[in-house]
Amino acid sequence: MIAGPVATAIVLFARAITAVRAIWTSDGPTTDTCIYFANHSSHGDFILVWAVLPPRLRRSTRPVAGAEYWLKSAITRFIGSDVFDAVLIERERDKRTSDPIEVMANALDAGSSLILFPEGTRNLTEASLLPFKSGLFHLASARPDIRLVPVWINNLNRVMPKGEIVPIPLICTVTFGEPMHMHPGEDKQAFLDRARTALLDLSPKQPGGSE
Repeated sequence: MIAGPVATAIVLFARAITAVRAIWTSDGPTTDTCIYFANHSSHGDFILVWAVLPPRLRRSTRPVAGAEYWLKSAITRFIGSDVFDAVLIERERDKRTSDPIEVMANALDAGSSLILFPEGTRNLTEASLLPFKSGLFHLASARPDIRLVPVWINNLNRVMPKGEIVPIPLICTVTFGEPMHMHPGEDKQAFLDRARTALLDLSPKQPGGSE
C-alpha cells in the first residue's frame, strides 16, 4: 500500500534535486510498448528516465536491473520489486535459474516497456560510452517488432559523483531519440554499432548533440 506514495516521493525528490527536463523528438513520446536504452553513469539513471515519462507511460514502464543487488536486503527488495516493479535478471551466468532474455521478452509480451542499459555496468571512465553488451541485440532479435528508443541522460553523474552521499543540485536532461528497429538479417555487431551511434548522437558532447 505504501509503494505508490514512495514512488511519488522518489520522483518528486529527483525532480527537485535535478530540475530534470525531458527533450523529445518532434513526435513526442511513443505510446507503444518499447525498449528505452540509455547511457549508464549513476545508480539513479533509471529513476531519472522514469521520472520524466508521462504518468500513463510511467505506470507501464519497468527498469531492468540486477537481481543480485536488488534482492540483497528487505529494503532494496521493496524498492526494486514493489516501488519500481523492476524486471530483475540474474547476471551471474553460473547461478542463473532463468534466461534473462526470456524474462525481459515476457515482460514486453505482457505490455511493459523496459528501461535498459546496454553498457551493462556504470561508466566511470572518461569515454562517452562503454562498449555495448550483447543483451540488447538478443532481446531485439527475440522481439524484432518492438521499438527501440535511445535515451541520453546528461549531468546525473555530476549530481551523484562516485563516493558522495549527498546529491549536488544540478540541472539534468533526458533526451529521447528517434525510435529504431532491428533490420532483417542484421548481424550483432552491425546492430550494436548502429544502436551505439544512435545513442551517442544524442550526447551534448557530440557535434549536433541536443545541448
